[in-house]
Amino acid sequence: MGIPRSHPRYQSLMLREKLADGLREGLVHETGLIAHGRGEAFDYLIGEETIEAADDAARVAAAQLLLADDPVISVNGNAAALTAKECVSLAKTVPAKLEVNLFHRSKGRVRRIVSELKKYGAERVYGLNADSLIPGLDHDRALCEETGIFGADVVLVPLEDGDRCEALKKMEKTVVTIDLNPLSRTARAADVTIVDNIVRAIPNIERWVGELRGKEEEMRKIVKMWNNEKNLRNVLSYISKRLNSLQVYP
Repeated sequence: MGIPRSHPRYQSLMLREKLADGLREGLVHETGLIAHGRGEAFDYLIGEETIEAADDAARVAAAQLLLADDPVISVNGNAAALTAKECVSLAKTVPAKLEVNLFHRSKGRVRRIVSELKKYGAERVYGLNADSLIPGLDHDRALCEETGIFGADVVLVPLEDGDRCEALKKMEKTVVTIDLNPLSRTARAADVTIVDNIVRAIPNIERWVGELRGKEEEMRKIVKMWNNEKNLRNVLSYISKRLNSLQVYP
């Protein structure tokens, strides 16, 4: 549909259209639309902008990726539909590997997401040749590649994915997540939670990668000082204060 740029909900409606296109193209599962709607509600609560707590988390995420020996960016259908180009750019900038990992998995859907990432310049995308299982998961999210997610020391898991986040933590991996819901199991289980829209968070991480590269001592200090629980409390405090300040009626 033609959405005029003058529409007050232009950006939000464009994201919905991207997901709808992704559904029609076989990238997005229908349940992904529900997940996006839940995230959109939380985006309203933070004002649809990157708040200070999210920027702080993106800075730590960049440090974790740069300090990692084998970082991997996990990509699902929603992430591919909304930020395929940005994920590829971030992976090249770090550099990090890309792996497709899906709950509602089919070989055809994995292939389509791999093709989408390659369309934006990804040279290799893991996930098609799953040869390992993440322990403790009884569904297709357990499927991964030994030289991808299974062997990674730091995994960026965009969008809500609680059980896999917990399973990766049990494998002693550092988990970075992007989740607009600060109350989710993913947000609380991850080492670094960026409470932001993925379309803002991925480029923001890449910006911090550029600013922190080569500053190893500073990055190690940033990681050491990070308190994810405190940051989530800051997000909830921000939301509470913002809601109390809003006038429901003019």
